[in-house]
Amino acid sequence: MTGRLRVVVADDHYLVREGVRRALLSDGSIDVIAVVGDATELELVVDRERPDVVVTDIRMPPGHNTEGIEAAHRIREKHASVGIVVLSQYNDAAYAMDLLRDGTAGMAYLLKERIGDPRALLDAVREVAAGGSRIDPDVVASLVHAGRSSSRLADLTDRERDVLALIAQGRTNAAVGQELHLSESSIEKYTSSVFI
Repeated sequence: MTGRLRVVVADDHYLVREGVRRALLSDGSIDVIAVVGDATELELVVDRERPDVVVTDIRMPPGHNTEGIEAAHRIREKHASVGIVVLSQYNDAAYAMDLLRDGTAGMAYLLKERIGDPRALLDAVREVAAGGSRIDPDVVASLVHAGRSSSRLADLTDRERDVLALIAQGRTNAAVGQELHLSESSIEKYTSSVFI
């Protein structure tokens, strides 16, 4: 991806929207082309503006359930190349798995606390814009911890466990691939098999 990334931000809380907007603008490589307060408005803006990436809250009006994830899936059905970063205050692997149910390419699930570190958010936006994925290391660690007694984790191959362990350390797909001597596309496939 060359040039400046065009990003739309969606969150129903003004202060969070503003914090995300400022974090994205902090290094000068991203244009925030719209900031909206609900999922309906988000989908309309994406249809009209065709951004490179959407950064959205997981819960928004009217129901404050998983409107951000539902909007992400509808957006990807219509605009497959749009990267999606879902921000959540919930360290719940079930939400991440719902987001990634159709694949991990171009998708990220980050905890909202990451917006305090603009670099983490910027890295996730760049990663999904390039077709990669990012899963908050704390969410991966929760998945590993919860899954120790689950048959799902027991069913993972050794390589899938290796990939999951490195993601839990907060490593990017590129760093995981380098550590395991695999291509980034292989890491995407392993990540998909873990979360789908």
